[in-house]
Amino acid sequence: MLPARSTRPALLTVLALVTALLAAVLALPGTAHAAASGPMTHPELDWMGSTVRAHEGAGAPAGGGAAVPLATQTPGMDVSGYQANVDWAGAWANGGRFAYVKATEGTSYTNPYFAQQYNGSYNVGMIRGSYHFAVPDVSAGATQADYFVAHGGGWSADGKTLPGALDIEYNPYGATCYGLSAGSMVSWIASFSNEYHARTGRYPTIYSTTDWWTQCTGNSGAFTATNALWIARYTTAVGTLPGGWGFQTIWQFSDAGAFPGDQDRFNGAIDRVQAYARG
Repeated sequence: MLPARSTRPALLTVLALVTALLAAVLALPGTAHAAASGPMTHPELDWMGSTVRAHEGAGAPAGGGAAVPLATQTPGMDVSGYQANVDWAGAWANGGRFAYVKATEGTSYTNPYFAQQYNGSYNVGMIRGSYHFAVPDVSAGATQADYFVAHGGGWSADGKTLPGALDIEYNPYGATCYGLSAGSMVSWIASFSNEYHARTGRYPTIYSTTDWWTQCTGNSGAFTATNALWIARYTTAVGTLPGGWGFQTIWQFSDAGAFPGDQDRFNGAIDRVQAYARG
């Protein structure tokens, strides 16, 4: 049985302590640089934003306010295997109109509740998509993109399927940037993005935080022309965006609320969500 959602803060605290200990060990002289991550021992506990609160908390946004004036916002959510079977009718009744579902992690994990979550959200009328939790030191970006596409990460121009998303955030298994230099991280993300585009015809939405993106990519602007931004910041304003993006497409503003999983806002009315789904 999965732990109750109310235990998530405690779990995140434990995971953060383990991550900090691993990072400290990696910093010791003589520690192999390649050992940036341990084995993928808890992929069921790695959801979109699972590392964010432990590293960034919640409060005043970076930059002191919204990056751009907010348009009409469409409410939605993102879920993973942690939520198990989701009450999609209830989420729809509460106003949810789009959803992202974790499909994969690395090249060895698939969400055991994916079908119920992905098909269930569609069946109640939501526009839905899937996401991949990146583990960049396990395998190449293109390899993980192929695994994602093969296990629920595809896209179709039916107006109901959002392009896949790449969840790239703090390493839940060790060193924050997975032992990669900024240049190597940018290359890894490009490898994933380009392969996903080659397989589906769409570039993936990139999910991250301004802090992680700045630390681990050198605040790269390499993806602003091709990839939509999904920003995570748990406060009342979006704040400064990373990498030269002029606006966010989705904002994950909380890890708890009216919907199952994390709480999101699409930066536009429902017709813009539909347009993004159509491509």
